[in-house]
Amino acid sequence: MKQLIVSLALIVSAAANAQSAKFEDAMKTNLASFDAAATTLDLQTASASFERIGDAEKTQWLPYYYAALAKIRIGWMDQSIDKDQNSEAAKVIIAKAEAIEKNSELCALRNMAATQQMLVDPQSRWQTYGMEAGAALQEGMQLDPNNPRLYYLKGMSLFNTPVQFGGGKDKAKPVFEKAIELFKAEQPKPMYPHWGQKQAEDQLALCN
Repeated sequence: MKQLIVSLALIVSAAANAQSAKFEDAMKTNLASFDAAATTLDLQTASASFERIGDAEKTQWLPYYYAALAKIRIGWMDQSIDKDQNSEAAKVIIAKAEAIEKNSELCALRNMAATQQMLVDPQSRWQTYGMEAGAALQEGMQLDPNNPRLYYLKGMSLFNTPVQFGGGKDKAKPVFEKAIELFKAEQPKPMYPHWGQKQAEDQLALCN
């Protein structure tokens, strides 16, 4: 009986390891395609592929993270798309990830999705999507005060806010500096988010 239990444990362990290896291989392949994406179609394809991985795995939030990030990048890159439709689609995917794990990286995505909707008409949308973006950033900071991407996003918000409303280059500069400091100290796990340092450095240069 003991030998049977040991054998079953080994079979289960081997199956789990095989599943883990399959997941990692799929993620690495899709991350390479995502990093090389240059068009809206490339990003749409990457998003759909990551979402399929997430739906198959059911316990991994990272595939959904990258599926949503791909859609958000479309929103920044392609000015012809419907920003509301695209951002709402990203939020649906983010919600799938949050059902598995709530974390600061997903808050960063919520901030970006809401920001894109706010920028459609900042004057009339600030009270809705601007507040939503700010709340996501605040929640992310509470979950992880050392996430450099949150400081980069906060710096971007300040950089693009008029001086008379509390923003401007002088207010954004120390936030970008803090972001870069945190980026340099960051040691992300394999496949975890690591983007943002170059963007923060570029924005800091604009503040000088």
